[in-house]
Amino acid sequence: MLKISPTGKSGKSISLKLEGRVIGAWVDELRQICETLLGKGRKLTLDLGDVSFADQEGVTVLADFKSRGVTLINCSPFVDKQLKSSQLD
Repeated sequence: MLKISPTGKSGKSISLKLEGRVIGAWVDELRQICETLLGKGRKLTLDLGDVSFADQEGVTVLADFKSRGVTLINCSPFVDKQLKSSQLD
């Protein structure tokens, strides 16, 4: 399960807090929400402090958003290592 909650909104910026695991169908849910916000010209920050795991598809989506200017904060060491490994591939 993945819980996605808005935690802050300021002008064109919005922050979302993710809690749980970025896996399976939740990856598509996250992608859809983020694409909608980015499509509206929002500057997006994702707080990953309570993300315990991301599968390969989840890591790919997070890495893609990061490469597009989305700020990822509070990554656990495990998720951070997954993201760094995906950038080497």
